[in-house]
Amino acid sequence: MLDALDHLTLRASFVTGAIGAYETLFGRTAQSGRFQLGTVGLVIEDESSTAHLSSMTFATESLDKAATLLERRAVATERSGDRLLLSREATHGVPVALIEPAEKRPPSPLAKISESAAIASLDHVVIRTQAPERAVALYGGRLGLDLRLDRSNPDWGSRLLFFRCGDLVVEVVHDLKKGLSDGPDQLWGLSWRTSDTAACHARLKKAGVEVSDLRDGRRPGSQVFTVQSHTANIPTLVIGGIGRW
Repeated sequence: MLDALDHLTLRASFVTGAIGAYETLFGRTAQSGRFQLGTVGLVIEDESSTAHLSSMTFATESLDKAATLLERRAVATERSGDRLLLSREATHGVPVALIEPAEKRPPSPLAKISESAAIASLDHVVIRTQAPERAVALYGGRLGLDLRLDRSNPDWGSRLLFFRCGDLVVEVVHDLKKGLSDGPDQLWGLSWRTSDTAACHARLKKAGVEVSDLRDGRRPGSQVFTVQSHTANIPTLVIGGIGRW
């Protein structure tokens, strides 16, 4: 039913500054407040509140068919223009919308840097939950995403659930120390992919972006670093190298 993640929306009161920050981070130029990274867009909109990821919008073959199927799976929906909005109660507080596939968009233009040093695509979007079994029922059951990984690791202090959607992953994280509750889920962070981790890391440091040191990632053969500025306060990781779960 969910064929791909079409775009994420980030809202901030300092929208011009947020767009500029992400142009530096991605090494690409926004067009009308939207970046296109591989198959996924990031739309930055104005809102008089603390910067936050405000929604995930997925592509589906038919909104009518999706609405019928979701109704059968006890997920209430509402049609709003060209999109189908899922009820916040059903998605446990995470704003989710569906649209029919639009014309394929080209990647956002490079900002006078090499492709290898730029951000190429979205690797995964992170959702934090206090109820992992509830998340499995929603993303794997009602929304039909492919559960590729379910792993708890005391060293990480978390349980990780990886749901495949198109060419990326929806990662749901549960903090083991906090225990279980029925509180709302949170659309929380982003992990971006680059073809050359060292080149991207060096470019960002030269541009004045605060980044951690390079380190080995959890996926065998991967390298990652954390971005600590120029993200509009969205927890952000950059990943490169080989290997997927």
